[in-house]
Amino acid sequence: MRLEIVRGVNEWKQMMEPALESKKSEFQLMGYSQASTEEIWNCLVQKVWKGNPSKRVYEVAQDIFHLASNVYLSYLTVKAYEDDDLMASIHAVTNMNDSKKEY
Repeated sequence: MRLEIVRGVNEWKQMMEPALESKKSEFQLMGYSQASTEEIWNCLVQKVWKGNPSKRVYEVAQDIFHLASNVYLSYLTVKAYEDDDLMASIHAVTNMNDSKKEY
């Protein structure tokens, strides 16, 4: 029976698309208009599962449906800070290289 099969969560991703779409719709109704299935999945991998643990299909679905908006918002906030830091680093390096060319 399929419910007893244990796999790494990444192996269940394609089968979980309907659940991810449902969670995306829920978040969009709550005001997170930019919510996407990919970001929701990445949030689960990083914040809930912390990698690719082995789970049964119903456990993965349960984790998706129980993902709280505050966990998702926390994930997005950290991601935004990391992206800002990356952009600041790139900007600093490119400006440094530009200033060296002027001399």
